[in-house]
Amino acid sequence: MSNIVRSTMLLTGATFLSKFLGMIYVIPFNELVGETGVTLFSLAYTPYSILISISTIGVPLAVSKFVSKYNALHDYETGMRIFKAGIMLMAVTGFLAFLTLFFSAELLAGYMITNQAEGSIDVADVTMVIRMVSFALLIIPSMSIVRGFFQGYQSMGPTAVSQVIEQIVRIGFILISVFIVVEVVGASIPTAVGFATFAAFVGAFASAIVLLFYWRKRKKNIEMQIQQQSYTYDIPTKELLSELFRYAGPFILIGIAVPLYHLVDQFTLERALTAIGQKELFDTAYAAINFNGHKLVIIPVTIATGMSLAIIPALTKTFTQQNHTLLYQQINQALQIVLVLVVPAAVGLSTLSDEAYGALFGGMENIETTGTLLGWYAPVGLLFALFTVSANILQGIEQQQFAIISLSAGVLVKVLLNIQLIHTFGPKGAIFGTALAAGIAVALNLWRIQSSIEFSFRQTFKRFLLICIFSVFMVITIFITKVVFGTFLDYETSRGSAVIMLAAGVLIGGSVYLWFSYHSTLLERVLGDRVRVLDRLFHR
Repeated sequence: MSNIVRSTMLLTGATFLSKFLGMIYVIPFNELVGETGVTLFSLAYTPYSILISISTIGVPLAVSKFVSKYNALHDYETGMRIFKAGIMLMAVTGFLAFLTLFFSAELLAGYMITNQAEGSIDVADVTMVIRMVSFALLIIPSMSIVRGFFQGYQSMGPTAVSQVIEQIVRIGFILISVFIVVEVVGASIPTAVGFATFAAFVGAFASAIVLLFYWRKRKKNIEMQIQQQSYTYDIPTKELLSELFRYAGPFILIGIAVPLYHLVDQFTLERALTAIGQKELFDTAYAAINFNGHKLVIIPVTIATGMSLAIIPALTKTFTQQNHTLLYQQINQALQIVLVLVVPAAVGLSTLSDEAYGALFGGMENIETTGTLLGWYAPVGLLFALFTVSANILQGIEQQQFAIISLSAGVLVKVLLNIQLIHTFGPKGAIFGTALAAGIAVALNLWRIQSSIEFSFRQTFKRFLLICIFSVFMVITIFITKVVFGTFLDYETSRGSAVIMLAAGVLIGGSVYLWFSYHSTLLERVLGDRVRVLDRLFHR
């Protein structure tokens, strides 16, 4: 259990660092290309993200499981056969995904942008950036198999290091190339964004080099294990691939849930705003919701889900052993970790939305629009986190196929209601559509968990109420802080003042929430142990 948690925390740390870097670089990127460039960049990345998930179809995670399984049986040759078959499969699916995205780019762009009125983004721009990002599909699927293979050997280092290197190289290429194109050459914003999306290929190439280094370093030991084994199960390749697909299928759903919601926005937001005479808001609104805002919202989600998912492997074992008492305890802990971390983060971000958006992304002249949209979008992060964890719990209790139903129901609601919600509420309607869709998916997952194993949410609900009470105390503190600081800071119009206000609000409000959570022993009960850092901080 401790080894599983350590390994998961290593990957969580690498993922968090990647997400954090992904948020930080947006600040200079915003300054260089503006909201128009950010929106154009995001329009290319959403279909790319979905095709990445489809082209890998969860095979890397399945390879990790199978390699681990057969290594435990000392059949290293079968694990190697799975690895080789997976590499070939991913090379084919990656190439097909590249062809699909590259040659359908103009068609997709035509559905995203109407060109009914003169705007800052046109179909040609969107087509170009989609084609530039598509080249990464040639590398990433095969690369992900190598990561899965190492994870099957309980080695998380190659995945963690390659993931961070990929992000650093990608971000470095984005900022340098965009600066040269915009500031030195003086070319257009769409050209700069085209180079920025091509950075996905450059980052993937760097990651592949890191994994190649690890492979050469460990190849001899792997080959030695194969030579020394005395027995192989000699399973036909067709059966291996068949079992691989059965296991891999459900994994795709968790990865594409959020990109699917964003994709619906891409096909509907611009058209719906044009229909109600608000097309001029499209660039600002889309950047605020699905790019800049999402970068902020996803960070606490990543931390919480990473910590809670550390429990899932043990949960699977407990379910197999039919130890219901321990199983209920583990499910409660997984859900409560998400709540205790994401609820205050979402509420705090919503309360400080104007200051957070202004401080990090500028554009104080539009802060009434962008800050408001971030304020509405922040709580949706809780639903994203709950969907991820509840879907993984379903996998742990052998109910993974139900995630197909819950996600499909959510996406259907988003598709059917998104345009009407935008017509009624303007850009906020897209957020309401996502919240409604994700909420329905989460509710269905929780219902399935309850009905399939007779699980009670009573304990989780009681602690959720306590978390909400402490969050209210935090919000009251933040409002008082804003009133006090507002007497000498013009944080509504000055970006520098917004930075100070944001830092003060996070520090003071967060301290209040931690104080109440710590002294009530809520954190100790949820995390399962004393929080030593807070012991020293609060002198307990």
